[in-house]
Amino acid sequence: MGVGEHAGEGGSPVARPEGGARLQAELDARAAALRALAASGVPFMVAGAYALFEYTGIFRDTKDLDLFLRERDLEDAFRVLEAAGFRTELTDPGWIGKAWKGPWYVDLIFSSGNGLAVVDDVWFEHARTGRVLDVEALLAPPEEMIWSKSFVLERERYDGADVNHLLRACGETLDWERLLARFDQYWEVLFSHLLLFEFAFPAARSVVPDWIMRELLRRTTENLRAGDHPVPLCRGNLMSRVQYRHDLEQLGLGDGRRWDEADQVPERAVGDGGERDVPPGGGG
Repeated sequence: MGVGEHAGEGGSPVARPEGGARLQAELDARAAALRALAASGVPFMVAGAYALFEYTGIFRDTKDLDLFLRERDLEDAFRVLEAAGFRTELTDPGWIGKAWKGPWYVDLIFSSGNGLAVVDDVWFEHARTGRVLDVEALLAPPEEMIWSKSFVLERERYDGADVNHLLRACGETLDWERLLARFDQYWEVLFSHLLLFEFAFPAARSVVPDWIMRELLRRTTENLRAGDHPVPLCRGNLMSRVQYRHDLEQLGLGDGRRWDEADQVPERAVGDGGERDVPPGGGG
């Protein structure tokens, strides 16, 4: 049963946890966006609460529909949706646009808010198929959903439970090597979620392959041997836009996000002292 077939979404309003209801017109707007894009040939994937339901069976009320696509396809998607009666807006040029139909909207996402989980061809190569709001559509791969959700650690929004449920539901079929490669130099974030998964679901520890835990433990051991990074950095802003401002603005710690971006251009100097980049993590 797909999200679109969940009791309530095909006809009457859906009960919301806070006691309200999703109007049928709101669901119709989401379905209209799906139908328009599916008919257009513009490549996109369904993610967010709808894909989570397809993978885990967990139904969660959602204020919008998350569609993932490559940045190069965003303008084509905007044109298709505008022709279908939507008003479009590039909300943040770094990662997201929106398409409005009256008061309701669809998110068109081409990266993560921290700029790490860029939607590329690999997402589409490994996308799975599903039926959402009675429309055949691709679903974002669980590996990439785990990757992007793992960095959503705000006070007002924490996606760790979603990560745990995706691991439990899809762990036996995950491409673990690709998942590890996606995290790259941020492997500690993956490790932290895997430890929390084993805490949350101790009877499902075998879902996580032994080899990946051993590899992450090896890297952790190398970090312990290496000791503190030579430059005082804070990479917390890769997980939260707000909660590490004090460390960056008041304590003067180096911006770990800028530091890691400079790692892509080795000759670029970072910091007031012109230091060259030294990767914060070890064992990678």
